[in-house]
Amino acid sequence: MHYPWWYVPNFTAPMLIAGIATIHVFVSLYAVGGGIVLAGEVSHAYRINDKSALDYLRTHTLFFILLTVVFGAITGVGIWWTIGLASPLATESLIHIFVFGWAMEYVFFVIEIVSAFIFHYYWGRLAPNVHATVGWIYAVSAYISLVLITGITAFQLDIGNWTPEKGMWSAFFNPQTIPQILARSGASLLLASLYIYLHAAFKLKNHPQLRSLIENRISKWGMASAALVTAGGAWWYVNIPESARSALAGASALNILTALIFLASAVVFFMLYFGPYRHPGWLNPGFAILYFLLGIAATGTGEFIREGVRKPYIVYNYVTGNNVLVSEIPKLQATGYLNGGVWTKAYMRQQYPRVMTTDGNIDYNKLLELPTTDQLRVGEVLFQYHCNDCHSTRGFSGIDRLTQGWNKDMVSTVVTHLDKAHFFMPPWCGNDTEAALLTKYILSLSEPAPPGMKFSYAGDSEDGSTTDVIAREEKNR
Repeated sequence: MHYPWWYVPNFTAPMLIAGIATIHVFVSLYAVGGGIVLAGEVSHAYRINDKSALDYLRTHTLFFILLTVVFGAITGVGIWWTIGLASPLATESLIHIFVFGWAMEYVFFVIEIVSAFIFHYYWGRLAPNVHATVGWIYAVSAYISLVLITGITAFQLDIGNWTPEKGMWSAFFNPQTIPQILARSGASLLLASLYIYLHAAFKLKNHPQLRSLIENRISKWGMASAALVTAGGAWWYVNIPESARSALAGASALNILTALIFLASAVVFFMLYFGPYRHPGWLNPGFAILYFLLGIAATGTGEFIREGVRKPYIVYNYVTGNNVLVSEIPKLQATGYLNGGVWTKAYMRQQYPRVMTTDGNIDYNKLLELPTTDQLRVGEVLFQYHCNDCHSTRGFSGIDRLTQGWNKDMVSTVVTHLDKAHFFMPPWCGNDTEAALLTKYILSLSEPAPPGMKFSYAGDSEDGSTTDVIAREEKNR
């Protein structure tokens, strides 16, 4: 069955997910990488008994907790709220398939919170070895959370050999899990190390000895993380399914962004190696800002591509981009999309009882007997349930501009062959009558072709079944 749709005018609901998720991903990756870097550097400072380094690292902890534990938790709840509304079937599926995995993640999240507060508020009150151990407890629990969540999100891109009869671990250890864990591990350490590098560039101008120590230590973290991002990204690319590879090849923007990831990672690595690592003294605000922006670019574009190449699925070969189970598509095509959903059937029963049969199903022959305004309203319902997850009527990805200048034949052909027209889209999940109603609704939204286009073709007709709407308009003038 399909769930009720959530309409966000001019923007689409999934773009709200993207907005919140982008912020949360940067924060959560920093939470993991920052925990590892802080634990490692605090342990090193205790080992060499460097009080100045410890005092400096302490200045990071309050900001670290406020950003990662407080703000990170808020944005995490925001993600659950938006995905539950925008992609309810996919969210339900991931919860049911990975229920034990989510339970484990929540346990480690609680450990993260407790250990983070102990690490900060008991700084100087615990024995050095105990304090460092608490830091590592936080770092390990945060990293386990990253591993668990990455395995679940990797499943969305490639379910591997999993079937609904198999258990969670078959789904978790899919072909994308290890590559994405490597890439995200590198991204988390990259963001953390480049942030500390940025912070030190401004805060340690008058402490040359401590600045040199931080410069040398953090450059090692940064180079290792850039190498991990590159290795994980390359492994990810080799293992993506064929549909994702086609999506990547068919979108020039994604190709450019893929090249940008590897370029940005390589630039960060070599700049750190030939700069602060080999020639200390490069730690200045200008280079630190550049490093940080390159790290943000590499991480952000990687996450964008990972999401972009999943189309036409939300969960590969399991849930389509418009929240329909792949296994249900043949039935919906045979018996009708409106007939296949509890909410759609209830709407039709309430609004148009005359089209319902005695057994509670929709008589599709009667749908075409409805007045034009009612047919357009039914077409709107079909659009919102079937297309709203990716398209708005107007605005971002607006169907009015995407079909600008199209005629009836063009719209009808695309509707009934969505996946053939563009492999980013799922197949049409309704019957021929529903396709005709959706076609009418889309045509009611379509903008005319830009003025000045006066091409005409043989076979033009007045009923909209032409190869060029503008030719008909010019003749009517």
